[in-house]
Amino acid sequence: MILAALLSAVSQVLLKISARKKHSSSITEYLNIYVILGYGILALTMLMTTFAYGYLEYKYGPVLLSSAYAFVLLSGWLFLKEKLTVNKVVGTLLIVAGIIVYGLF
Repeated sequence: MILAALLSAVSQVLLKISARKKHSSSITEYLNIYVILGYGILALTMLMTTFAYGYLEYKYGPVLLSSAYAFVLLSGWLFLKEKLTVNKVVGTLLIVAGIIVYGLF
């Protein structure tokens, strides 16, 4: 489930890379390698999540998948050189704290 969350962050980074580029036409805007890979990885994460629910209690799924927010923040900062604002960091820390608290109880 965590690997699916990590891959969904990779997918979002690929889609954002495509959105930042100038495209010669509306067709190449939607049919380029970044978009195709991004949505392909997203479909793979859907299958992985469905498979994981067969072995995991349903109550843990959404909590584990919310770790994708932290992965997106970190990958955007590392690979896309996005600015980390106080609001983004505090929000992500609250999500991680919620995951930890839920895991403890």
